[in-house]
Amino acid sequence: MGIPQPAFYMFKCEQSAPPGMPKPSCVTPETQDLFQHLAQKLMKEGIMGTVQPIRTSCLNRCSSGPVMLVEPGHIMYAGLNKEKIDRIVDEHIIGGNVVKEYVIDKEQWDEPITPAEMKKQMGM
Repeated sequence: MGIPQPAFYMFKCEQSAPPGMPKPSCVTPETQDLFQHLAQKLMKEGIMGTVQPIRTSCLNRCSSGPVMLVEPGHIMYAGLNKEKIDRIVDEHIIGGNVVKEYVIDKEQWDEPITPAEMKKQMGM
C-alpha cells in the first residue's frame, strides 16, 4: 500500500510587500507567525499527514489579507488570525463544514471561468 495523498492542501500567502508599496501585505510583524501557528495546530491535532500546509507567494487578494486557500473546494479565507485558523482547522478541515463568516467576499472571489472562456472574452 502506498502513502496516501493529502486530503487537504492549505495554501497560506506568505507575501510581504516591501515598505512603501501601495498594496497591503499578508505578512506583517503582527501576522508573521500565522503559518507556524497553522503547522503547529495541524501537528497538535495529529493530522499533519493528511493536511499539507504550503507557504505561497501572492494569491492576488491583498486587500483581504492575510489570506489562505483551502483545496479541494477553492475556499479562500480572509482576514486571518490565530483564532480563525484554529476554527478553520477544527470546523472545516476536521469537521467538514466551511467557516462561512471567514470566507472572502464574493465580490473578491467569484465563480471561476475556464481558460477557453477567458480567451473568448479577450477576443482571442
